[in-house]
Amino acid sequence: MQRSLSPDRLAALVGTFSRAPAYRGLRQALQELVGDGRIPLGTRLPSERAVAEALDLSRNTVTRAYADLIAAGFATARQGSGTYAAAPLDRRRAHDRALHSRGNSSTGGGTIDLNCAASGATPGVAAAYERALAALPSYLASDGYLPSGLPTLQAQIAESFARRGLPTSPEQIVITSGALAAVAIVARALSRPGDRVMIESPVYPNAIEALKLGGGRAVSAPLGDPLAEKGWDLDGIEATLRQTSPHLAYLIPDFQNPTGFLMSDAVRARYAAALRAARTVAIVDEALQATALTDVSMPAPFAAHAGDAITIGSASKLFWGGLRVGWIRAPRDRVSRLVAARVQLDLGTSLFDQLVVSELLKTDDIAAARRAQLRQRRDALAAALREHVPDWRFRLPDGGLTLWLQLPHGSATQLAADVEPTGVHLAPGPVFSVEGGSDNWLRIPFARPEDQLVQAVERIAAVWSVPSRSRQRRALPLIA
Repeated sequence: MQRSLSPDRLAALVGTFSRAPAYRGLRQALQELVGDGRIPLGTRLPSERAVAEALDLSRNTVTRAYADLIAAGFATARQGSGTYAAAPLDRRRAHDRALHSRGNSSTGGGTIDLNCAASGATPGVAAAYERALAALPSYLASDGYLPSGLPTLQAQIAESFARRGLPTSPEQIVITSGALAAVAIVARALSRPGDRVMIESPVYPNAIEALKLGGGRAVSAPLGDPLAEKGWDLDGIEATLRQTSPHLAYLIPDFQNPTGFLMSDAVRARYAAALRAARTVAIVDEALQATALTDVSMPAPFAAHAGDAITIGSASKLFWGGLRVGWIRAPRDRVSRLVAARVQLDLGTSLFDQLVVSELLKTDDIAAARRAQLRQRRDALAAALREHVPDWRFRLPDGGLTLWLQLPHGSATQLAADVEPTGVHLAPGPVFSVEGGSDNWLRIPFARPEDQLVQAVERIAAVWSVPSRSRQRRALPLIA
């Protein structure tokens, strides 16, 4: 359903703004409202005449304010329809995906793409490919189609769940072509057009699109304060479940992307109880579960609290993004439905890649090396940020691949645009929001080598230090 904003509501949201000149003050006020989500993306703004009357302005003033808002990318004009709130950058450009090379930057220092939380293969992956190649001939006499997956790999993944306290049989595992494909399969199998899907926000942006493949309508469930330890606002989540009765709920309890939060056992138990009361099935994304970077005690899988939960996993985040192997763990009575949905998309995951992952899972040495590498890179990024932009705020996560940073003032979207000519590509907060907002937040992954991370922060800091009219907005209060 299309949202629209009444003139009176816009006037209440805008409140007092600078009228020297008025068009600029109104544009900045509207930009801030769109940027922090108080005017959700896609909302139809009132007509220029109606705004002029509500704010006691001339129509020419409102026309110019709207024109500047459109030029800044925070609105779009649709012929014969009106003006709509928008995100300033092409959201697709900032999504996690396999990005083509952008070439050298204008600075001559090379491009550093921080949109994608991925890096080169972990040492040891090449050797696993060699071992898999040696094992491949014994499978070549078959047709190679395994819609449920390689039995050996299914058994290994089932055993990994059992070690974590969740008894699982190999028949409950469906191997997929990555975690995102797994999300799409679940959405296609379990949702119908018009079904509500509750999605925590901020969240991994590609998941939002994948969850819509079944025709579902996204319902936002905002997380708690990203700088606090609590993470999930259970009161708000329970209220959302009661009010919207979603068919599915997508959550990332293990080192949530982008915030890095780890959900405690107590929160999992209460969350699962709320889902049961609402008759909502959880889609639990565990793609980052194996990326613990400290000795933090890992909770039991969410499905240990919610027996009907569908759990998603992946080998890509720990080993290599080019290794497109993921999996679904589901209750036995849902497996055949999931397999039927996946064969409509593909007939199975690459047999060779499954053999590679099977080799990688035979030892924890490669995963341990990857975690040690990520820990060093996380600490290097954090140190560089504290040195070069000390007024930016963030939590140091115990795992995952990213830092979620709050700017003390200004627009992260505008900053990303300002930084891009230096060859650094950033993903601003609105990309991770289900309904817009979070424009004073920025995600920076720490998957890249330390020298690239430090160099990127130096370039960002150089741009940040230069005053930008579009970034001069209200300063945030400091945390004691």
